[in-house]
Amino acid sequence: MKKSLLALAIGTFALGIAEFAMMGILSAVARELDVSIVKAGNLISAYSAGVAIGAPGLILLRRWPLKRLLLLLTAMIAVGNAAAALSPGYYTLLAARFVSGLPHGAIVCSRLADVGKGAQAVAVMVGGMTVANVVGVPGATFVTNVISWRVAFAIVSFFGMLAFAGMRAWVPYLKPLPDSGLKGQLRFLRHAEPWLVYAGVFFGQASVYTYLSYIDPVMTEVAGFSAASMSWIMVVAGLGMVVGNMLAGKLSDRYSAALVTGILAACVVVIMPVLYLCASMKVPVVILSFVATACLFGIGGPLQYIIVRYAKGGEMLGGAGIQIAFNVSNAIAAVLGGAAIHAGFGIASPALAGIPCAVIGAAALFILHYRYKA
Repeated sequence: MKKSLLALAIGTFALGIAEFAMMGILSAVARELDVSIVKAGNLISAYSAGVAIGAPGLILLRRWPLKRLLLLLTAMIAVGNAAAALSPGYYTLLAARFVSGLPHGAIVCSRLADVGKGAQAVAVMVGGMTVANVVGVPGATFVTNVISWRVAFAIVSFFGMLAFAGMRAWVPYLKPLPDSGLKGQLRFLRHAEPWLVYAGVFFGQASVYTYLSYIDPVMTEVAGFSAASMSWIMVVAGLGMVVGNMLAGKLSDRYSAALVTGILAACVVVIMPVLYLCASMKVPVVILSFVATACLFGIGGPLQYIIVRYAKGGEMLGGAGIQIAFNVSNAIAAVLGGAAIHAGFGIASPALAGIPCAVIGAAALFILHYRYKA
């Protein structure tokens, strides 16, 4: 692997932990900050809001040389997560989580526009996120249980600094990306196809994320697992993401990506109520969590590739739109799940909140397949 791509992998590894670790440590953070689990769920939404704003921010910086842009983004990873580790209270942590999310979408979008190196860059991005989900997130959960959640964020900040140093030392000067102007970037949005892709991403993500945002309290308070068990439970969830991403990718190469992701979204319609009913049963809830996270990444992965087909002349904005859909969805899903708990339906009720989202996501993807042959 080129050293420059290694630096990118370190950056995406840090981002993967920053995004997903909060789900496994939510109860510990809520206890230390003395807030409810529903209020702590806003810390997931704050990160996603940062991603949603940071992704289109890349368009505003489209005339910057890519190396300068990547240095800015990796510096923000380090600073944002250091601020999270040092946060004295809930609201400062909320602000730090927002700042931590800003570079996420922009780094992912920038690799989509790496002319001539797209496949390599995609592999690096997926690799960094994969290692984060299987090793980094469970590691952060373990560190939280043994020492403190603050140490987990400090480790993410360290990897952000490592990525910054790697970018500075190994990434050569890269010219700014070709600029078709803001009008040219927006032209593809006149057609229905990209909107259906975005709807599939938005509602497909939300269908599982309503539950996944609260997996920690579901496992510890409903299923009866110990806090220490969350480390290996997050390994299982991470493996589900990896398997789902790989299988859906292979199937989408052979069949229609819209059809494959639509079927997965339809499967979530069945999985979520079963997960709710089995939330107190240890073995079934872990197996169903694996299947749910496999569907989550199985829906999202292929749609990141096919958006390029429908974003001619606006590939950068198309990639940014995917990140916005992903993370606005994640933010709203955490709020929906929290609202279900707050309404008195129980800690496991966020799974039920995801059902209507799965129905809408499946419908959008089936329309994309049958009407537009995606």
